[in-house]
Amino acid sequence: MHVEIIQFPETKVACIEHRGPPSLEYETVRRLVAWRLENRLLDQKQNRSYGLHYTDPRKTPPAEHRVDFCLSIEEDVGANEYGVETKIIHNQRCARARDVGSRANNRAAVYLYETWLPQSSEAPSGSPLIFHYVNVGPNVTPEEMITDVYLPLA
Repeated sequence: MHVEIIQFPETKVACIEHRGPPSLEYETVRRLVAWRLENRLLDQKQNRSYGLHYTDPRKTPPAEHRVDFCLSIEEDVGANEYGVETKIIHNQRCARARDVGSRANNRAAVYLYETWLPQSSEAPSGSPLIFHYVNVGPNVTPEEMITDVYLPLA
């Protein structure tokens, strides 16, 4: 797997927080999608989809699992019924790897932490992994899914 060191740019996002079992993430994402549709933020190049992964679902009890689902935006989020709020993904140095395939088991995240990091001279910063869901939508099959994974570095 190819890994490169990049500078992730500061990015303003509309964010919805998910706490609890990974099996319920879809319900959280549906609320963000409803907000996105209501606000007509449909351009995937301008309004990129991200996940801030605070926990490893393979090692974290389901009740303690945490991920923020985000959409890059220009303007702050106003009051809404969905629980979407404005956050900032900070400018940070990261290792990046790409995963192609189902998002149910992200091989790039596992590779970055379990193979690449121990062999590198780098250390994680402690910030959450950033997943950039490059292509999203109902017509994207699991085999076509592209996710760039960013591991923030100290």
